[in-house]
Amino acid sequence: MKIDGVVHCFFEQSGTFKREFQKLGYKAYDYDIQDEFDETDFQIDLFREIEKAYDNGLCTKSIFDEITKDDLIIAFFPCIYFETIQQLDYALLRNGTQNKPLHKRIEYALDRLEKRTRLHSLLYKLVAIADRKGFRLIIENPAKTPNYLITGQNFPPPTIIDKNRMERGDYFKKPTAYWFFNCENTTGFSRQNDKQQKIITDCASSKGDGLCGGERSMISSDYARNWICDFVLGINQHLENELF
Repeated sequence: MKIDGVVHCFFEQSGTFKREFQKLGYKAYDYDIQDEFDETDFQIDLFREIEKAYDNGLCTKSIFDEITKDDLIIAFFPCIYFETIQQLDYALLRNGTQNKPLHKRIEYALDRLEKRTRLHSLLYKLVAIADRKGFRLIIENPAKTPNYLITGQNFPPPTIIDKNRMERGDYFKKPTAYWFFNCENTTGFSRQNDKQQKIITDCASSKGDGLCGGERSMISSDYARNWICDFVLGINQHLENELF
């Protein structure tokens, strides 16, 4: 993929990808409502910007007015209401709630369901904005099954699933899905299986609606670089331990 414009990295942990794009010579910025690492370029409510761009079009300005077809958006869309563990909420079986009365567990499940529906709607709206404006968009989300978006067929099938992120130098083995809109992925394989796996048994959500736990969603800089070169730029890096 040839990128003549700017790379816009949306939502939490996107700073890692921003820095790797910058090292490769691209102009890149990250955007999020939080500034957990004190480096976010644009601290902004992306959900509100999506709503403005989708519902009002040219009537209300949003950050999407500044994005062109030469640019690329990579959106690490909040996953907390789509991922596997949420199935326990809807089955009323999550630890910490099982001793509560049934009607209380149902209230909790209904609250999660309403929030999931909102994020699902925002995800669709983001894709619709990209389609209307013609800019390139990549969306990332976990692919561990069962999964609301993938197993439940509540979104188009992923373009690619990276089944083991550790093979590209990440701290986690967990499979991750990527959707490419208005662009095509490349298919390199920069093997860099030299990271020690992190085992997370208790992932508490961050403060704020729809945000994954920070440590679990952390991505190593090696993985970000290898992913960019393999799937976005199509660059053979000639790593000592690469396998193509």
